[in-house]
Amino acid sequence: MSRATPPPSAPRSPVMADVARLAGVSHQTVSRVINGQDNLRPATRQKVEEAIRQLGYRPNSAARALVTRRSATIGVIGSKSGFWGPSTVHRTIQAAGREAGYFVSSANLQSLTRDELVDAIDHLRDQSVEGIVLISATDEALEVARAQEHLGVPVVVVEGEPAKTRWTVGVDQVAGAELATRHLLELGHTRIVHLAGPPDWTEARGRQLGWQNAMTAAGLEPTEPVVGDWSAASGFEAGRSIAARDEVTAVFCANDQMALGLLRALHEAGRSVDAPAGGVSVVGFDDIPEAAYLIPPLTTVRQDFQSVGRRAIEILQAALADQPAPERLISPELVVRVSTAPVGEDQRS
Repeated sequence: MSRATPPPSAPRSPVMADVARLAGVSHQTVSRVINGQDNLRPATRQKVEEAIRQLGYRPNSAARALVTRRSATIGVIGSKSGFWGPSTVHRTIQAAGREAGYFVSSANLQSLTRDELVDAIDHLRDQSVEGIVLISATDEALEVARAQEHLGVPVVVVEGEPAKTRWTVGVDQVAGAELATRHLLELGHTRIVHLAGPPDWTEARGRQLGWQNAMTAAGLEPTEPVVGDWSAASGFEAGRSIAARDEVTAVFCANDQMALGLLRALHEAGRSVDAPAGGVSVVGFDDIPEAAYLIPPLTTVRQDFQSVGRRAIEILQAALADQPAPERLISPELVVRVSTAPVGEDQRS
């Protein structure tokens, strides 16, 4: 009776000794390269790194953490809102974190309540993350982030407030709102309504402050803002009341989603937006991919979300190294399209 042929064994994964043999160095030298030590000659480091690439060697992260007492893991907390800005920042942070040599562990929350935020941070800390990026700037999120400072895990808050959290990064919201409002003022508009975001968000407060600053600087008294919740539905509901106010000639919306709802409300009320002059001018904030394809194409303030994500990793690295952080604010850009036009002669006060 013939004996069955045993199945071929799977190829063995390369180990540190294989790297040392190929590079012609000691096991300890390979370990120093993998663990980021800098007391090596550049030529030696290059030989080891080339051997690692050639063999496809992947360090054992658990063993490495035991040696270095570092997990090389960072956490990212975001929400499942689906909004363009936060989701773009989240993707960029993940990519930038990997490029910086970190494993990235993500927690996507259904809502941004205090309990969910605390649970997410505890979950990430149980994974021994070295630092956390929090993509939420509600007042509760800032309080939760600040409470973590004494625990030794830095938390970088996207669009946070320096007075309320130690590490933060974001676009200059006040400057962006001033750009939007000044653009409308330069077109001759004086009765400019602000469709604001939720007041417990730092971004909403920054954009409202910028609108107020520009109006006051022009010698105009800002009216009471109309408040939405960032969604197109809230923009539509607010837009119905705004459309009924004949004196309003321009609206600065705190984000593009609410501007989208506002545009529909104005259209249904027979208030033109795309007229060369004499219609209602609308400015949004974010420059979502669809902004250029709305009817009419939307004038808006562009935020560089990818720069925000990359800067968040740079600030987290500075926090971990106890070094001065890079500039936290990124400049916005006004993108002028068809939804803004000069005020009509019959609209002037």
